[in-house]
Amino acid sequence: MNIPADLRYTKDHEWAKIDGDIATVGITDYAQGELGDIVFVELPQPGDTFDEGDAFGTIEAVKAVSDMYMPLNGEITEINGVLEDEPETVNNSPYEDGWMIKIKMSDPSQADNLLSADQYNEIIGEG
Repeated sequence: MNIPADLRYTKDHEWAKIDGDIATVGITDYAQGELGDIVFVELPQPGDTFDEGDAFGTIEAVKAVSDMYMPLNGEITEINGVLEDEPETVNNSPYEDGWMIKIKMSDPSQADNLLSADQYNEIIGEG
């Protein structure tokens, strides 16, 4: 199970890479493994704003459809357009090429409330 130490995590299996006031967000390796083959990803539009915990999109796999939840308050600045034509990228590269959205955080201190890799490991039973 790949759980990079430099990322932050949510109990809902999203990850966030914090860079100043921008957070890149995707789903974890664990989540994509549980979902199986991903066939469709629905993402918001740049300029949309969300609060922490809001559903920002859906991810559809062969065996399930799941909502994805915002790890932080903020405005969508960019979406990963590759996923529209190649949703399986999330399966192949959940932390690099398979990212979902980039957020301009309205309160960067919220990142301190996210889980560390070790804390996330405990939640999924891998630690």
